[in-house]
Amino acid sequence: MWSFFSRDPSKDFSFEIGELVPGLQEKSVWTLHKGKKKGTNEEVSVFMYDIKSGSETQLEVAKGAVKRLKTLRHPSVLMFLDSLESDKVLYLASEYVEPLAYHIEALNLEGPQKELYIAWGIFQITRALSFLNNDGNLRHNNVNIWSIFVNAAGEWKLGGVEYVSSAQDNLTTAIKIIPSLEIYDPPEKNDPSKHRQITKCSADMWGLGCLIWEVFNGPLHQQSSLKCLDKIPKQLCPLYCELVGANPASRPNPADIITRCRKLGGYFKNDLVDTLLFLEEIQIKDKNEKNRFFSNLTPHLDNFPDNVCKHKILPQLITAFEYGDAGSAVLAPMFKLGRLLDEVDYQRKIVPCVVKLFASNDRATRSRLLMQLEHFIGHLQSATVNDQIFPQVAHGFMDTNPTIREQTVKSVIHLAPKLNYNNLNVEVLRHFARLQAKDDQGGIRTNTTVCLGKIAQHLHPQIRQKVLISAFIRAMRDPFPPARNAGVLALAATQQYYLLSEVSTRILPALCQLTMDPEKSVRDSVFRTIKGFLGKLEKVSEDPSLRESMEADVNTATPSLSNAAATWAGWAVTAVTAKFYRSQSDTVKSMNPIASKMLSKPASLEQPSSSSLSTTTSSVTSMTSLEHEDGSRGNDSVSDYDYDNWGDDNWGDMETGGQMGGSSSGSGGGGATSDPISPPSGSAPARTTDGWDNEEWGSLEEEPEAEAELTSPSEPWSAGEFAPATEDSRGQTRSISSYNWNTEGQTVNNRKPQSTWEDTEFEPLDENQGLTNPRLEEARKKREERKLMRQKEMEARRASRTTGGSGPMKLGSKKM
Repeated sequence: MWSFFSRDPSKDFSFEIGELVPGLQEKSVWTLHKGKKKGTNEEVSVFMYDIKSGSETQLEVAKGAVKRLKTLRHPSVLMFLDSLESDKVLYLASEYVEPLAYHIEALNLEGPQKELYIAWGIFQITRALSFLNNDGNLRHNNVNIWSIFVNAAGEWKLGGVEYVSSAQDNLTTAIKIIPSLEIYDPPEKNDPSKHRQITKCSADMWGLGCLIWEVFNGPLHQQSSLKCLDKIPKQLCPLYCELVGANPASRPNPADIITRCRKLGGYFKNDLVDTLLFLEEIQIKDKNEKNRFFSNLTPHLDNFPDNVCKHKILPQLITAFEYGDAGSAVLAPMFKLGRLLDEVDYQRKIVPCVVKLFASNDRATRSRLLMQLEHFIGHLQSATVNDQIFPQVAHGFMDTNPTIREQTVKSVIHLAPKLNYNNLNVEVLRHFARLQAKDDQGGIRTNTTVCLGKIAQHLHPQIRQKVLISAFIRAMRDPFPPARNAGVLALAATQQYYLLSEVSTRILPALCQLTMDPEKSVRDSVFRTIKGFLGKLEKVSEDPSLRESMEADVNTATPSLSNAAATWAGWAVTAVTAKFYRSQSDTVKSMNPIASKMLSKPASLEQPSSSSLSTTTSSVTSMTSLEHEDGSRGNDSVSDYDYDNWGDDNWGDMETGGQMGGSSSGSGGGGATSDPISPPSGSAPARTTDGWDNEEWGSLEEEPEAEAELTSPSEPWSAGEFAPATEDSRGQTRSISSYNWNTEGQTVNNRKPQSTWEDTEFEPLDENQGLTNPRLEEARKKREERKLMRQKEMEARRASRTTGGSGPMKLGSKKM
């Protein structure tokens, strides 16, 4: 029972007391300890006064400090949390801080960062003194480096309130009970003649001068050292001299100091002070001011201390985003500062904002979010990416704004490692197929090819084998020169994923057709790539045992591009993985021949040549230029879009086309109006047989392959030919997903494939595409004519035999 009444009251204190912070006990009645709040483990600071070892006067000073700190609430004054008094110890808990003297000594800042930070700190203390002197009508009487504390956010806090007194007492300054603090007493304390000149702020302004000197020189040991100005910034020297002047009446009011130094060219007029003051007043700023502020913030962050950015600026940005109308402009600085957080804090603070942002319908927000994706994708869990983020990103593939479409394509580079099988191998490839075939922006078609080459290592091996060659060969048939070059380079960069049989039967024939491309940059890439593939085939021909090693990555789940970089195609890997193509407006390309020539070569995909692409500032056209383009597109755009039909250029069998002997200068080749790649208006896709057009080799009389095509109308594909759009039994246009995407030679695979690439739903073919193939119709007519001619000849021969006028025909009498 007696143990209950005699138990230590400190056990009821809400905070655990930790290790001692040394040094302060010589300058204060308190000792400073680290502490933690019970239950939450939040870090705090605990000031302790040992009642038994101290005097009654010191106890009264300590109690007065507790009482005073409870009633002072200001952003630049030490924040009081709790206190407890027992018969042994007096406790005072505050926010977690450390003495300024030790903080300055350990400060790892140099150059502009340190200058800005110290200016911000002195500003805070000046503001706190203005609050005390002018608003509170109080005098601090103890301003020095030992009464200033710094919290985790780098904010300077005014403490040491043991000697605070009313400003009405003008007789003299307070008497310090700690002898070591007497060095900070102003000179008028010992000069009764100057007592009448003392103002409510003169003593604190003397202390502020001492603080400024200590910040740049270290703790003050004798007052005569105040005359040394060597280390004090010249910009601050005039003010410093006023503060430590012998006449108390000449020392300025802290409010006047703030006004003077906040003017242009003043010591407090810098980016850090401006930024932090704006954030403190952000609730009263209008939307335009906020957008302008956040848009200009990111470049300044490099000059701000990390602790200020992490604990002061970033929380304000998150709050402004969640509860304010900051808009998309806040994203760039928020994500940049998010890198300072550890993983736990990032998941707790930033990831919820990211998920919320991806659901936004605002184009500006979505655009900025996609541009900043690389900065935060590493912190996102795969489940979050697949379930909450990718479904929102996928809408961008079909956005009417070309900027959003292009940025969505580029974002796949960062998302691919975290996407599951269905999202990557089905959804992404479905959108890529549509964009590469039908997008009216040449730059987007080019970047789709580049992106596919970059994510090849993440694709499923079976999907990779079915898709890559067809997709890149399609790109090689694009009327936009950079798109063709991208297809060539992508083939070279992903050469380790192809079987040698495919190299010889599909890739090399397609590459050879571009050896006469109108663009020299394309031809250069083609010849270099052909030499590389031929070199591989030649080595295998000389040593067949090398084939297994060369095809080692074909069926590997996660092959590395680093292996490719060490091979002959390393140059292509560098080109494809360096940067995306950045294009100007297609309108400019078609209307300006010079600009068209310049755009014929992407800076990141081609080798240097005379027609190199100059640096551009926009990745795709703006909405204004797109509207203009809709009304001014010439034949180039028509060829680029209308003739590049999905049915003609599907990914399943893209080896070659009958009219692919040359590449159009089309939408970037110098303003040509005809497109040698695209078929003429109203014509069907060129028929191919094993990648070569029969018309170039002459046609046999019977044309057995054509015969097979015409006698097997039930099969939509044969001999590697592209099937025209047909109607099903219900009279509806068949979609691409209904076709067999993996037809090779004469074989037709009627079994439903396992891969989801074939099963995905693609957009139906254009309604205006012809449902009959004129070339097939013409071949049928010729075949019927030949049959009629043979029948007539046979009838004539039978008739000659029956008449008997010339007797029986002698064997060998007529050469056939």
